[in-house]
Amino acid sequence: MKASTLVKVASQSILKNKMRTLLTMLGIVIGVGAVIVMVAIGQGAQSQIQEQINTLGTNMIVVTPGASRQGGVSRGAQSYNRLTIKDAEKIKRESLFVSAVSPVVFSRTQVIGGQGNWRTTINGVSTDYQIIRNWDLKYGRFFDQIELRQMRRVMVLGHTVAENLFPGEDPVGLTVQVRNVPVEIIGVLEPKGQTASGTDQDDVVFAPYTTVQTRLSGWSRIFQILASTPSSNDIPSAQEEIRAIMRESHGISRFAEDGFTVRNQNDLAEAEQGTTEVMTLLLAAIASISLLVGGIGIMNIMLVSVTERTREIGIRMAIGARGRDVLTQFLVESIVMSVLGGAIGVAIGFAGSNILSQLTGWNTVTSPTTIMIALAFSAGVGIFFGFYPARKAAALNPIEALRHE
Repeated sequence: MKASTLVKVASQSILKNKMRTLLTMLGIVIGVGAVIVMVAIGQGAQSQIQEQINTLGTNMIVVTPGASRQGGVSRGAQSYNRLTIKDAEKIKRESLFVSAVSPVVFSRTQVIGGQGNWRTTINGVSTDYQIIRNWDLKYGRFFDQIELRQMRRVMVLGHTVAENLFPGEDPVGLTVQVRNVPVEIIGVLEPKGQTASGTDQDDVVFAPYTTVQTRLSGWSRIFQILASTPSSNDIPSAQEEIRAIMRESHGISRFAEDGFTVRNQNDLAEAEQGTTEVMTLLLAAIASISLLVGGIGIMNIMLVSVTERTREIGIRMAIGARGRDVLTQFLVESIVMSVLGGAIGVAIGFAGSNILSQLTGWNTVTSPTTIMIALAFSAGVGIFFGFYPARKAAALNPIEALRHE
């Protein structure tokens, strides 16, 4: 029997009992729809995390002090072997793979001006910082090398700080006070939003590290060094190169452990993505239980169908149908029912993920691959749970089947 004829006969048999068929497919519909929604949420979370990681900068590498071991116990980052301005200068001067380098000095303090005051973090950085973070300006400009060398009292505001001190206006050219020191605003950055951990990246101000060290905080300690490469392919080589330069700069012997840590933004992305992938698989596995329940429902209905159509099976065999023909017919019926339920479930899942995104504001992503896998899985459920009833139908004795009342 041709495939098209098999599908036509299977469809006719299914449509004879529309309500029973609909109730049978309900488990598949719910299962596939739930899987689509759960996977869409998980993939949306991964996409959002990747976008947040990308806002950190372009091919960024972070050097922090620490990661040494004493007595077999790791002391963690920022606990040993302090970083210096000379380290940053040496990396920029000697590295072949790094295109931009900036030391970073942090200071938490009040910024007074405009319509009040705002407690924020002052980052002392170099002119390369804007390149590393790939951060555009909304107003004004970033400071230059002359202002860095001369320790000028200039500052670039993050979007959050600007909105709280000067809501709805361009503050470039105005002055704020930081620890009783007047500082001129020369720029305002475009908003970047929150990081994957929920930190507001825009609640920050930037000034030359020389100014922060000498006039605004008194801190001379470098908390981290940021670097970037022209291409993401250069990141592994740049990390190894920076590690070698830092070991030489700090006079670390050949067999001693590093007194610093060199990471890139992809490390953070992989950690976050790994967590969301596990959650996505967990949610999909839970939703798949509905598919198994739907498959059991299909098997039960197909067994009932075999009993109801015993005489029909006997007649088919009496006029020449072979056991494998009957097996194929019932398998096709089971597959058609599963795929049809899967298609309805995909439509419901796609619509449900969009509605959920609009109602909750969550980012959801429904990929064609997910849809194909869901449909293939639903067809697999039809084959798996439809095989036993089909085999039972194919094994019937034609004479006994004809006698069946």
